[in-house]
Amino acid sequence: MDLLLVEDKDSFRRLLMQALEGSAWSVRAVADPQEALRALAAAPAHVLVTDLRLPGMSGLELIRRARRLHPTLRVVLMSAFGEPKDIVEAMRLGADDFLPKPFDLDAFLALLDRLWALAGAPPPDPAEPWIAHSAPMRALDEALGRAAGTDLPVLFRGERGAGKGRCARRLHTLRHPGAPYLCVAAATLGADGPDPAALRLVQGGSLYLAGLEHLAPEAAAPLAHAMDAAGSGIHWMAGLETGAALAPGLAQRLGALELNVPPLRERREDLLALARALLEADARRVGRTTPWLERAAERQLLEQSWPGNGRDLQALLARSLAHAEGAVIRAFPDLGADGAEPMSLPWPAPGPLEAMVRVAARVAEGQLLRRALAQAGGDLPRAAEGLGLSVRSLGQRLRDQGIPLEDDGGNSLPRKAT
Repeated sequence: MDLLLVEDKDSFRRLLMQALEGSAWSVRAVADPQEALRALAAAPAHVLVTDLRLPGMSGLELIRRARRLHPTLRVVLMSAFGEPKDIVEAMRLGADDFLPKPFDLDAFLALLDRLWALAGAPPPDPAEPWIAHSAPMRALDEALGRAAGTDLPVLFRGERGAGKGRCARRLHTLRHPGAPYLCVAAATLGADGPDPAALRLVQGGSLYLAGLEHLAPEAAAPLAHAMDAAGSGIHWMAGLETGAALAPGLAQRLGALELNVPPLRERREDLLALARALLEADARRVGRTTPWLERAAERQLLEQSWPGNGRDLQALLARSLAHAEGAVIRAFPDLGADGAEPMSLPWPAPGPLEAMVRVAARVAEGQLLRRALAQAGGDLPRAAEGLGLSVRSLGQRLRDQGIPLEDDGGNSLPRKAT
């Protein structure tokens, strides 16, 4: 993720650059605000960190112009001389936070972690495929429409990979499209509860708690307290695996409206339309023409039980698109009963054996990571446990492979260790 740092004092700019060395941020640092605007025009950034007092242009004016270029840009303003009126104006212009100099570097990095989560999970796309031809999905769609007319917290129950996160994004879009939306993996919450700064950033929007079955017991009471303190400023949603129980305090706050998300095997009428929509989205993302499915391939999809639900289907189609030759997918070779393709490695470019082995190993690692995520239903802690890795180590490997974690839970990846 890209960060643009604007600081005219060389020593302080170097200090912040050193603090970010080895992190997951791709950092560009400049001293001049005009140079910053040229950099943003040439290549957008996810986060802008700028000083208030700059040569030739104030930090406030830079924020104003930068957000004209990129309205979704996240902004942090820092200054040793910030007056209350400057801070208010910065917030009015869209700044996410203000850091008074001098500040603690750990606090700076923690703030960037929060912005990573927000910038990495943009507001849901209203055009995201939503297929509801089957009776269970039509009923769910009607229930979402009714829920959109209320301010009630909503609990989505369903199997792993069934689409609980997708339902949360649709409900958010129905309630208030364009408002802030944040997805938090329940497994990442501790005894301190949700980060207060993150809650401030999502005021007026929705917060979705993914994988509530992984919530630590000591995190339940702080989470309940945070929900009470937020009042009506945040629309709360959560995803819970079928058969899992809610902590008593949370049951009172999240159990008022429960919606069941049907597994893929119970919505056969949706399967082919969903497959085509997912193929089209993947093809558009990589700039390819969408291949069409021959009857044999369609029959294979319909014959599967899909224990991993939509996550397995999406992983299968993404791999098939990567290996497809021409404008048609004729079949899914050796598609197993669990709905997964065998590993298939493309031949590396000819060269020294060691170089070819390194290329093949990297491709194999990427396929294994994607498969582990699919088997875990997109659940990052569960995938890490199955691979014998820490969550942070798995997150690092996913970033190195360029694999986004946009799952039902929308779990945000941890920052690289510095």
